[in-house]
Amino acid sequence: MGDMGKNKFHQGAGPSQRQLRVGETIRRALSEVLARGDVHDPDLNRMSITVGEVRTSPDLKIATAYVLPLGGQGQDEVLKLLARNKGELRRLVSRKLTLKFAPDLRFRLDETFDQMDETRRMLSEERVRLDAEAPDPTSDT
Repeated sequence: MGDMGKNKFHQGAGPSQRQLRVGETIRRALSEVLARGDVHDPDLNRMSITVGEVRTSPDLKIATAYVLPLGGQGQDEVLKLLARNKGELRRLVSRKLTLKFAPDLRFRLDETFDQMDETRRMLSEERVRLDAEAPDPTSDT
């Protein structure tokens, strides 16, 4: 009976507030490290990488970063380069964190990005179609 309150918390619930907060902190730290080119790897530094999301395991020991190269080019290469520099990235990121231990970083491709682009593309096509049918109030003609 005593652990009922504790239990309802984790019943099929999503990540805890703490997981979300840590994930977002890691996402920002990782984005910053990649944007500034802090890692000593010229191959990695030539790439522009977006960190869409970071999810942490419940014990915060593993952080999975969902990444995408700018323009979606060279996805496999990006994962290889990040994996190759995992140790250094982990060290650089953990410096910016207030955690007792540095989480193990894993990298995956951010699949949601493609869906977002797809949605955006459909919306813009829809908008273009509507614009084409409507008189343009801003045009001088």
